[in-house]
Amino acid sequence: MQPKDLKYTKTHEWVKIKGKGNLATVGITDHAQSELGEILFVELPQIGALAKKDAVIGTVESLDAFYEILAPVNGKIVEVNNELSEAPEKINESPYHSGWMFTIEMSNPEEANTLMSADDYEEFIKNH
Repeated sequence: MQPKDLKYTKTHEWVKIKGKGNLATVGITDHAQSELGEILFVELPQIGALAKKDAVIGTVESLDAFYEILAPVNGKIVEVNNELSEAPEKINESPYHSGWMFTIEMSNPEEANTLMSADDYEEFIKNH
């Protein structure tokens, strides 16, 4: 089961809306990390970088795959989880907590309404 307080994308990113509703913390789902296997390297965006919805904003590499992280919303990167550069396995161990990747200050918080709920995402991964 996916955490109910998060939103999800069809490309397996999760989004947690926080602050005044204009901050979105992003990571990859448990489903994505289990498909990737042991994660060896993560490339995260720079603070201040502009995130464009559905554009590549970072990458994850495992023994078996190379995965592009897509920005789920438009905005500016305001925080990154620098611990992942030294300990990328945190994504495997705790994708929804210590494995978070970055936070976007959304330019249009309404965009978050286009993301899937936990139930919709569960249905999506069952059918794909």
